[in-house]
Amino acid sequence: MWRSVAAAIARKSKLSGGLCVALHSQPQVLHSIPSKTAAFLAPQLIFHQDPRYFSQDSSTPLSDEAQIPQFESAFGGEDVKDDIFGDAHNVFDELCEENKEGVDENLMSDVVGDDENEGGVVSEEAVLEKMENVVPLLQSGNVDVGALRSCLKNDISVELLEKFVLRVVETPLISGENLIGFVKLVLEKDKVAVSTAVVEALVRVVCIERKRNSAYALWDLLKEVGEDSVVLSTEILNSLLSLLSVLGKGKACYEVFDKFGEFNCVPNEESFYITAEALCKRSIFDWAVSVCETMVNAGKLPDIEKVGKIITCLCKGKKAKDAHALYLFAKKQDKIPPRSSVNLLISSLCREDVNVPLALEMLNEVSKEEKKDAIKLFSSVIQGLCRIKDTDKAKVLLFDMIESGPPPGNAVFNTIINNLSKAGEMKEARKIMKVMESRGLKPDVYTYSVIISGYSKGGEMEEARKVLDEAKTKHSKLTPVTYHTLIRGYCKLERFDEALELLSEMKKYGVQPNADEYNKLIQSLCLKALDWKTAQKLLDEMENNGLYLIGITRGLIRAVKELEEEGVETADADVEVIANVS
Repeated sequence: MWRSVAAAIARKSKLSGGLCVALHSQPQVLHSIPSKTAAFLAPQLIFHQDPRYFSQDSSTPLSDEAQIPQFESAFGGEDVKDDIFGDAHNVFDELCEENKEGVDENLMSDVVGDDENEGGVVSEEAVLEKMENVVPLLQSGNVDVGALRSCLKNDISVELLEKFVLRVVETPLISGENLIGFVKLVLEKDKVAVSTAVVEALVRVVCIERKRNSAYALWDLLKEVGEDSVVLSTEILNSLLSLLSVLGKGKACYEVFDKFGEFNCVPNEESFYITAEALCKRSIFDWAVSVCETMVNAGKLPDIEKVGKIITCLCKGKKAKDAHALYLFAKKQDKIPPRSSVNLLISSLCREDVNVPLALEMLNEVSKEEKKDAIKLFSSVIQGLCRIKDTDKAKVLLFDMIESGPPPGNAVFNTIINNLSKAGEMKEARKIMKVMESRGLKPDVYTYSVIISGYSKGGEMEEARKVLDEAKTKHSKLTPVTYHTLIRGYCKLERFDEALELLSEMKKYGVQPNADEYNKLIQSLCLKALDWKTAQKLLDEMENNGLYLIGITRGLIRAVKELEEEGVETADADVEVIANVS
């Protein structure tokens, strides 16, 4: 401890502008000093230490035989007090004030030269000494880069520098941005000093701050560190991936992921998951699919919850087929995703015609217990099968639902009935409706409308009219669509009187005709019956009801009227010309 006090006195003398008096040449030594102590106090080994790190208890306490000598002052001839510790407070205060103004650059070399013991072990006191100079600079708002360089430019052993850098990085109240700049300066001096432990500590600080600029600066630093060394690890890169994902930087995540090989790091399950999730968050689904393909080829799947999240993200991005490939691989690895993710995958596959068979295959793999609550899945698959006109498999699923559950509702029956009606399979459609009624379900207006439409398209107007009469007995009010299909059927067969009769019946039954019914009737009357008078009456009726007829149809009425007034014979060619005008 008295070694440090002697150094402090010498420092005081030097900073006051005088000459540092050589200790071995002082003539007024009041007490004898052991030879070992005298050698230690040689002038070439004098250095400065911060007073906050002086120990108050020495491992070799002073005795009466080994007292600190008094020196003749180089300033004014006054002797230094025999009790050094009594005056040490003032000396330290002066040293602290001078530290704020600046530190002699040569002091660092003195510290390093003295604070490595004979065995080469780094002194904790030397590390603290350097931290005293560097930490305040890094904790300040505006970092003085020149001052930092001056603290690092002296000859420092690699062991001391590495330990010093790690301690600085672990010091609290220093921003990640300043620490990154500090580590870059260390790299300029000696790349070996930036170890894996230093990088890990730096990454922890930046991840806690969660600042975008710091994250980008950290990535630039890691690229520089990873060029010629093996300092980086998978865990370090994963931490950066997590930070960038939280910040919503999907493309940056992909860039980091793409550099694993260059840094001699092997991506693990977490690496794949974080990158894929970050890309999906930014709706960059094509890149996410590429990451998933690499993950499957590497055979590294995360846990089932994370696999389920990836499948969910891909389905939302309309990548159901790629999600299905991931599902199949996970299934082979005995990592079945959660049921919610599987259900979403089945529904997503049903959106595209080419993927409907895959959805049916997955639905058949669902256990009986889970099927009892899978009404949405059955509905989605049945809709998909009907869309691709595979009604037979849709009916098989329907009867499976009736037998084992879940019980089908009106929507499922209507989907199949509608598909059968469009295909002209009216007998099958009526059978399915009978099954529907046998299960206690009441066919709704939509059910009757699609059956009427099927009969009308096939020209079976009598059967269609029977279904209409049946619908009237079951429902108090029908929709315009129900009548519209019949009116179109009658117009197609040029049975205009029955079409007009239906139009009047609509009003009596409380169904207000819309512009479509009027437009279809007027066009048919003009083009096929050449009955512009009836067409004009319908036009007047429309206007009274507040409906608007498009200009082309209005022109069609005028054209037919003019032809009749001029007495022009209407051949088929003339009718065709009028049709083109419309």
